[in-house]
Amino acid sequence: MHFLNIDSLTAAQILEIFDLTDQLRSRTAQPLLQGKTMILFFPDTSLRTRVSFEKGIRDLGGDYITFPPQTLDKRESPGDMIRYLENWGDAVIVRHPNITKLEELAAHAAIPVINAMTAHNHPCEILADLYALRCSRENYRELTYTFAGPAGNISRTWMEAAKVLNLNFKHVCTAGQELGTENANYNFYTSLEQVLPESDILLTDSLPESFLNEEYITRYQITLERMRQARPGALLNPCPPFFRNEEVSEDAIASPYFAGFGFKKSLIYLQQAILVYSLTH
Repeated sequence: MHFLNIDSLTAAQILEIFDLTDQLRSRTAQPLLQGKTMILFFPDTSLRTRVSFEKGIRDLGGDYITFPPQTLDKRESPGDMIRYLENWGDAVIVRHPNITKLEELAAHAAIPVINAMTAHNHPCEILADLYALRCSRENYRELTYTFAGPAGNISRTWMEAAKVLNLNFKHVCTAGQELGTENANYNFYTSLEQVLPESDILLTDSLPESFLNEEYITRYQITLERMRQARPGALLNPCPPFFRNEEVSEDAIASPYFAGFGFKKSLIYLQQAILVYSLTH
């Protein structure tokens, strides 16, 4: 099974992946990937996703070979490339800006193709966040998720997850940043103060340079004062890399509202689960 988009899964499949993550997290690592080799395409700048995939594969007894993503930009068609690679690899894990490249690989692959991030979406990251929330909030599917920031791969993936899991997802930014979809779970606002009292989980992503101006930051930066306007027990979950005093304030990160660095610990187990699930379905 390929894993390219969250909205290509059903809610039942996501919950199966979460249950498998529970199993991987709670027991001593078993060699579930022994004898299998994963072919990875990652840039040198990738940190969390690459480390957690490489260590996750190794912890389950598998091997991996890593190439830079530019290797996929050769004149050779992705369809031809994958047909050779599947002679020696059991799955391909790709971080590449162009999701079309992954779709072309998957269309011709007899082995799983897993999306480790594109400019369009970031499914592993967002499923891992939802899994971490599930571990601490049994009612995670009843909470209101508010993303403050422009349209991009992180906001789009949260919207996809909201659609599949029937989450209440609010998107706040300047006019023109709507994700442009007919989705009953998605609502767009231009006023952050309007939605804070209804918000349980505050979400952000690092800002494009065009949004790094005083007007935008004054209107939409998640500050400690604004976190206090959210619902009791609210959490701030900025997508890394985050930048203090840009999309989030220093005092908000220093506060108990911040989900914390350990929030991402389960990324390794969730990605292991995605890989094992893809290889067996």
